[in-house]
Amino acid sequence: MLKRINFLTAGESHGKGLLGIIDGLPSNLEISSAYINSQLSRRQKGHGRSARMKIEHDQAEIYCGVRNQKTSGAPIGLIIENLDYKNWKNIMTPNKIESSNKKISLPRPGHADLAGIQKYDLDDIRDVIERSSARETAMRVGLGSIARKMLEDIGINVGSRVVQIYTIRDTSSLSAIADIKDLNKIADKSPVRCLTKEIEKEMMSIIDESKKSGDSIGGSFEVIVSGVPYGLGSYVQWNRKLHARLSAVIMSINAFKGIQFGDGFSSCYKKGSQVHDEIFWKDNKYDRGSNNAGGIEGGISNGQNIVMEIGMKPIPTLIKPLKSVDINTKENKLAHKERTDSCAVPAASIIAESMVCIGIADAILEKFGGDSMEQLKSHIKATAKY
Repeated sequence: MLKRINFLTAGESHGKGLLGIIDGLPSNLEISSAYINSQLSRRQKGHGRSARMKIEHDQAEIYCGVRNQKTSGAPIGLIIENLDYKNWKNIMTPNKIESSNKKISLPRPGHADLAGIQKYDLDDIRDVIERSSARETAMRVGLGSIARKMLEDIGINVGSRVVQIYTIRDTSSLSAIADIKDLNKIADKSPVRCLTKEIEKEMMSIIDESKKSGDSIGGSFEVIVSGVPYGLGSYVQWNRKLHARLSAVIMSINAFKGIQFGDGFSSCYKKGSQVHDEIFWKDNKYDRGSNNAGGIEGGISNGQNIVMEIGMKPIPTLIKPLKSVDINTKENKLAHKERTDSCAVPAASIIAESMVCIGIADAILEKFGGDSMEQLKSHIKATAKY
């Protein structure tokens, strides 16, 4: 669904590291490892994360495509080393393994394990676990950070906040936050990225309860994009609609099960007069009295903030595993246990931000074009409508 930007990731959870390439971004974009690493650090935080986050200290090395902290227009390559690889070298080495490592034969319900071994004719679930792990999303955050920097340089900001953990929901509005670029500064101060202190405590408590019981819990979060001009996406073809394109990149993230824009599913239970955003003329531009559409109408950005809520299921690796079947003996047993988070919703919101950054950057480049940041900015100045 991406039109101008391409990206690829490679690497395993406990392998040597993660590789990433992103292509299609303009030249002369200022970017540094420090900027990328600040976003990687945000992904590693959050109440409910596993001990893995104490081992890793994600740092991206810019391998190519950037010189003197400026993009050249060439593909940009990143490398993130897995510090835990030293503990897994005998298992994850790409060379022939001389010692006999025990193969994993008990698939976890809710994970890619069983479908993965069936698809690729594998006899060791370890091969599925390593690539289907959410560890891969560290590289997505790294690559998305470069797209984020491009957006910030043209006045577009992407932020997020957690609105629900299990049954605990924060119903507060964002009206008190004057500028979305301040949203992350506020949300990041919370261990669960919640804006309401009382609800934050309840969320942390229910995460702790879940961990003690050997279970996991999910939740949902909002992603908001501000500074978006009219006209990203198009209504003329199915694969050009902006909400479809954003849905594609977001729903590619592990454990994400649903997305809604604006009022989303709640609009199904209202009348049209309660849902659609009335149009006014104010201060020489079009204005709206509400944003129930979430900033997209007919597959096109309408000048308002783009607002999405994304739902994440509980992580399928449980401390107290569910019932499964041994793929070799066909005996009923308990599923394989792997080091796991009890709740990763706060971290997931950062990953979603990064994918949204890639999706919005792609739509911006499709509409305005330009091989350099100078060209892009001049095109936006000449033709963008807000």
